[in-house]
Order: sequence, then C-alpha cells, then structure tokens
Amino acid sequence: MATAEATVEDVPKKRSKKPVLIGFALALIFGGGGFYATFSGLILGHGEAEAKAEHGPGPLTGIAFVPLETIVVSLAPDSGSRHLRFTAQLEVVDTAAADVTTLTPRILDVINSYLRAIDTASIEDPHAMARLRAQMLRRIQVVTGEGRVRDLLITEFVLN
Repeated sequence: MATAEATVEDVPKKRSKKPVLIGFALALIFGGGGFYATFSGLILGHGEAEAKAEHGPGPLTGIAFVPLETIVVSLAPDSGSRHLRFTAQLEVVDTAAADVTTLTPRILDVINSYLRAIDTASIEDPHAMARLRAQMLRRIQVVTGEGRVRDLLITEFVLN
C-alpha cells in the first residue's frame, strides 16, 4: 500500500491554463488597440498622410537641371567597342543654375578627362555604372563648389 501512495504523490499536478488565457486575451486587446491607434492616425500621422494623398504632391521647388553637351570618347584599340557616347544633366539648386551653366566648359573638361583616363574594362562592365557616376559627380562638385550640384543624371551611355 505504501508503494501505491508513493506513485500517486510522484505524479505532478497539472498546471493551470488561466495565465496563458489571460496573456492571450491581453495580447489580442493590446494588438487591436495598437492597430486602431495607428489606422485612425493617432500614432505615426497616418491621417496626415491620407490628407496629403488626397490633395496630391506639393510643387517642386529649389530644383533646376543643367544639360551637358554630348561627349564622344575614343576607346583603346584592344576594347570591344571603339567609342563611348556620353550625355548627362546636372540636378542643381535653382539659385545656382546660372553659376553651374557658366562653369559648363570646365565640367565637360573634367568628365572628358576622367572618361579618357579610366580603364576600358571599367567602362564596359555593366555593374560599374554607379561607381563611374559617383566618381564623376564628386569631380563636378569639386569644380562647382559644395552645395550647388545635387546629382548627375546620365541620360546616354552608349558603347559602339
């Protein structure tokens, strides 16, 4: 009989499911409250974004584009192509557009010198476009001065 009592005492008691159910109910309540607060615009300004979307985007201000002349660079005889045709536009601060236009010959000189100096394999690599663009933009920003040129937009880059 002593062994029967020992086996009954060795059996662990079942845990209550009450804390799990309370935790699940609280998670649902707080999750629903968070969704409502975000969706209604109480958090993160969702209502403001919808109001702006209804009225459309605001006017573009402070931007001007300065077109650059087309540059044709002859490539090395060992390359697969003979010429590179390059055309771009500069995104500038609108108040600096006249200054950048005045410096266009110097900008073309810097770009032309850079494109002639780099290795032909770098030009022919399709993954190198971002690096080439960043290098040319930095050189242009040095020529024009900080804060005038925002970006270099390559509109034509043709190897033939």
